Amino acid sequence: MRILGIDPGFERLGIAILERTKNNTKEVVLFSGCFKTSSKLDFAERLLLIGSEVKKVIQKYNPEVLAIETLFLNTNQKTVMHVAEARGVVIYEAISAGLKIYEFSPPQIKLATTGYGHADKTQINKMVKILVEIDKEKKSDDELDAIAVALTAFAHRRN
Repeated sequence: MRILGIDPGFERLGIAILERTKNNTKEVVLFSGCFKTSSKLDFAERLLLIGSEVKKVIQKYNPEVLAIETLFLNTNQKTVMHVAEARGVVIYEAISAGLKIYEFSPPQIKLATTGYGHADKTQINKMVKILVEIDKEKKSDDELDAIAVALTAFAHRRN
């Protein structure tokens, strides 16, 4: 089973592909990255780039599932709207490719990765590095968040 995990954003989009085969005891990170768009571009162009990048990752790794973080409300409504639109582009590309969609809230992701629904970033990042086979190089928070979202989907599927 391959899962595409997404930490949504329009400036930085965390992307991860995780796989678990019948013989694996741990999920394996096949790919992770942080896709960035320039603030100098029109927002519509940024959405196009996000869609193109997600489509390329789907075509290259052939995941069966998209796991994506739901929005959390913050005080900046413009940011929330832009992230919502970026999520829409990602979901569109996933549905177009026939992926099953799972959406998880931040507390669900924290609970699945750390066992504590109010964990902080440091705790999540530490557990992600324990839970998956991952190279030791520094990963961005966005990458680690995308991995955590995918891990949540694996935990959800087990239950």
